[in-house]
Amino acid sequence: MRKKKTILFLSAASLCAAGAAQAQGYGAGEESVGPYLSAGYNYMDFDEKVGGDADISAITARGGWQFARFFAIESDISFGVDDGGFDFNRNEDDLDFDDNNDDDFNDVIAGPGDLGLDYLVGGYGRFIFPVSDKVDLSARAGYAFAEIDSTVQTLGGNQLVFGGSDDGFAFGGSAAYDITENLSLRADYTHYDFSDSNAESFGLNLEVKFGG
Repeated sequence: MRKKKTILFLSAASLCAAGAAQAQGYGAGEESVGPYLSAGYNYMDFDEKVGGDADISAITARGGWQFARFFAIESDISFGVDDGGFDFNRNEDDLDFDDNNDDDFNDVIAGPGDLGLDYLVGGYGRFIFPVSDKVDLSARAGYAFAEIDSTVQTLGGNQLVFGGSDDGFAFGGSAAYDITENLSLRADYTHYDFSDSNAESFGLNLEVKFGG
């Protein structure tokens, strides 16, 4: 699934670049600076270090301010719209939990699990590399906070809950294609390096620019 999402992101970025090959400039070719807002859809792949690996869908809203042609700051927030299923398989001794109450911690705890994202919010510095008047590539880095919950129904009849608040550094890149002077389509990839989990996000957002 992760490979398919990477291909999806690269395909979106390639479409942006292909559009630039036939694009005409906006006069002087200098993009205006100022605020921008965007919203879109993300696939997220979460890998909890105690829980499991699950894919979820999320909606994302973003706001930013471009101070110069090559630099902007932005923040975004994502909300999960569904839970991702995963297969849980860990040793009882790893969790210090006797699932079947036999006083033996060498058994394996296994069962189906669900992972949900309550929210994920981050702030970033964004470095912009113009390819043409209509296409930008960019890299961003910052810090993000998330509320993640996963529930496992064990074979022993117990319910285990993992997750909670998590935070860590985040970084990634994007490709944006200007549909008009103030409207663009932006494909994003972001990696989140949280303390108790890691995540990758592949998103497609519609961005409105308000610079004058």
